[in-house]
Amino acid sequence: MPENQALHRAEQDKSEGKSPGTQAGEFVREEIRHVREGKHGAVSAKQVIAIGLSKARRAGVKLGPPARGKTSSKIRKQAMREIRRGKTSRQKKASARRSRAISGVLRHEGHQAASHNALSRQAHRSAKRRGSASLHRAALKAVRTKGPTGLRAAARKAARTRSRNG
Repeated sequence: MPENQALHRAEQDKSEGKSPGTQAGEFVREEIRHVREGKHGAVSAKQVIAIGLSKARRAGVKLGPPARGKTSSKIRKQAMREIRRGKTSRQKKASARRSRAISGVLRHEGHQAASHNALSRQAHRSAKRRGSASLHRAALKAVRTKGPTGLRAAARKAARTRSRNG
């Protein structure tokens, strides 16, 4: 069950007209914090993100299932189940036995999955899979939404990156 703070922040993002991905980011951030604090572990950064997205769907964030061909049909079906669950109010209580079993398994996993390094590696891997058209759209959107101060900061950061990668 997500904490009230994550639910509140996601609700705030929604009211500000932000995308479902941004709203779901609050749940992913919460999950990263849980792993770092030692509440439970994870096998990889991907798993931490997946748990967060799952929580977001169940909380009612309008996040679609992964595209066909991106993941297995099993994962897609699970995402669709979570979306359905997010649309209805929970009637049946979750199985305590299953919850305890999952918590036990996750508790035995490491906490490196949520380290800065692991998340950075995952972000880099994910970015490499995106095409130039996707990057171009993101840049155009940034120009529309950042404002003059944000653009200036982004330009400085880009220049710094270029000089570093020389």
